[in-house]
Amino acid sequence: MAAMPRLNTVIRALENGGIPVTVFAPPTVESAVALSVAPYDGIIFEAEHNAYDIKDLRDCLQYMLNRRQIVEQGTLSPAVTPIIRIPPNGAEMNQWCAKQVLDIGAYGVVWPHISTAEEAYNAVAACRYPRRKTGDAYEPQGQRGDSPAAAARYWGVTPQEYYPRADVWPLNPLGEILVVIMCEDIRAIDNLPQILREVPGIGVVLIGEGDLSQNLGCPRQYDHPAVVEAMTAIRRICDEHNVACGHPHVDAVNAQKVVDEGYRFLVAAPVRSYPGLDACRKLTRKTPSETPR
Repeated sequence: MAAMPRLNTVIRALENGGIPVTVFAPPTVESAVALSVAPYDGIIFEAEHNAYDIKDLRDCLQYMLNRRQIVEQGTLSPAVTPIIRIPPNGAEMNQWCAKQVLDIGAYGVVWPHISTAEEAYNAVAACRYPRRKTGDAYEPQGQRGDSPAAAARYWGVTPQEYYPRADVWPLNPLGEILVVIMCEDIRAIDNLPQILREVPGIGVVLIGEGDLSQNLGCPRQYDHPAVVEAMTAIRRICDEHNVACGHPHVDAVNAQKVVDEGYRFLVAAPVRSYPGLDACRKLTRKTPSETPR
């Protein structure tokens, strides 16, 4: 039997040496319908600064499925991979949010405000099922509760086919779940070497430019030397540990610079800013699909 093709297009781009282009979007059906045929690799439904409503998020994932795409591309997975940014980590670690979004079929979780190795460990552990201690890649120990039916149905596989693929990449090369941690304050930068050294399973470190600039005393002054220096430090640490570093605001003006600097995960300007998307797509050699009207 032939191996099942890669379902997560963002992971596919990363493991092939490409630079995936994603976009933040509100968790609405209208966003899902429009972006399901847009030439992005992934969409990040924003449930940090919008209300966290699991029913709305479930509806969004369902509307990412396009029947014509399924027939023409011969895959049950959405052409644009849905990922969800959950509310900030907080003292309670928010494992329950990660469990819920994975159980509806999300292909990844963006974790805001990860500032310590303990928080990063929790983020990865929350996205993994428990496994035997004697098995491969035991750490971080899985904490996700077992309820795969809805997610397996969404992925178009049986629960038994879902289990081995419902793991984090690149820790598990077969994994289809992407863990993205956000580096958004000075403490996170100080702890990032330890985080990436001690916590396997992190697929992307996404810089939170806005919060980082607040912490540095220059809110949203993205060209301020302190912000530039901090972002450069994050990218350098990621390079040293061979983890993709993500830039959160890419448009037609800065796209070339961002790619030249070595960012390997791009979040394009807002949905309607197609000049930014066009610039990202050109630089990453992304073949366009049908663009929403």
